[in-house]
Amino acid sequence: MAPSTNKSPVISISPREASLRRKIRRQLHTLGFDKAADGALNIGGHDKDLVRRLHGPQRADRLSVNSDFVAHHAPRLLPYFASGRDLEPAAIQPVLERVYAGTWQADLFRLATLTWSVPVSNGFGRRLRYVIWDAHNDKLLGVLAIGDPVFNLSVRDAFIGWGADDRRERLVNVMDAYVLGALPPYNSLLGGKMVACLLRSRQVYNEFTRTYGNRTGIISGKAKNPRLLAVTTSSSMGRSSVYNRLKLGGVRYFEPVGYTRGWGHFHISDDLFLELRDYLRSTGHGYADQHRFGQGPNWRLRTTRAALKALGFREDLLRHGIQREVFVCKLASNAAAILCTGKGRPDISTVLSVEQVADLALERWILPRARRRPDYRAWDRADVLHLLASQVGTQPRQAASN
Repeated sequence: MAPSTNKSPVISISPREASLRRKIRRQLHTLGFDKAADGALNIGGHDKDLVRRLHGPQRADRLSVNSDFVAHHAPRLLPYFASGRDLEPAAIQPVLERVYAGTWQADLFRLATLTWSVPVSNGFGRRLRYVIWDAHNDKLLGVLAIGDPVFNLSVRDAFIGWGADDRRERLVNVMDAYVLGALPPYNSLLGGKMVACLLRSRQVYNEFTRTYGNRTGIISGKAKNPRLLAVTTSSSMGRSSVYNRLKLGGVRYFEPVGYTRGWGHFHISDDLFLELRDYLRSTGHGYADQHRFGQGPNWRLRTTRAALKALGFREDLLRHGIQREVFVCKLASNAAAILCTGKGRPDISTVLSVEQVADLALERWILPRARRRPDYRAWDRADVLHLLASQVGTQPRQAASN
């Protein structure tokens, strides 16, 4: 009997493909990933220190890319950051200032977000960005930005009761808070909770309506007259200590709706992604340059997935396993019903002004924390400069810390 010839075909790969495969494996090994029994990625934990470590190389890359920006702009922008001695907790008075591209406020927003332990995305599509000032001392209290949400988010859709057609028709009324937080030393006084609550303010609701309320959908081409009914956000560190049980004046500001499934691309570095994209371009794949708004959700994720598949990797390589808790902030109290059915008039009777939110937040969190933990006074704004300089390996010109 002749021997069987049913052997698996030998797949020939080019030197370029072999090099990319080695770089991907090396990247994952460096981050600490190994393979589970089923071949999927395994990281062996979910605590916050682990999440920070996993994002460390990505953050270092981001800071390195921005090293010239930091060196050039930090000296003139650092005086806008607060030292502990600048704070008078009882007098804190937040003011939201809209940020526009090409302004010095945009530079300040950029510098502030570079201090985040988890790198901040740039947002996409529709965007409202804010720097939040403390009017008492004219120092930077925090930053806030909302942008178009991801198209596929199962826990959000289940919470609302959406099918695919419902989501496609009414997602225009939802945004995602992709940046939200207080800067030191305000974060030591639970200022992050105040900033989170400012998301649900009349100013944000009204500015969204003025900016986008009469727009036509880019993908659908239809006039949808959106209103800001709800905003999603997620905790970068797994379970959130900021959004859980966040209430003011008896109103619940955020509702937990579940966890993401742990898919994404943060473990693929920016440099490696550029190589994957260039590789796809060389094969004539359309995703390589399909990154304009309106050409589909989450272009980078889809591009990475396509490149990995072309290189012979399993899709599981994008399942990093770091689940994020997802929250929905309903600006209209009847937001879920309107989003589900498409019918009804938004009830925003419980949406407060910035000043009203601040007054409640001061009494609820800021002042009690200041009495219990006066160590916020030890913070010096120069610490921001030192943090950034140590991360990017450069020493920006020294700025005054008065």
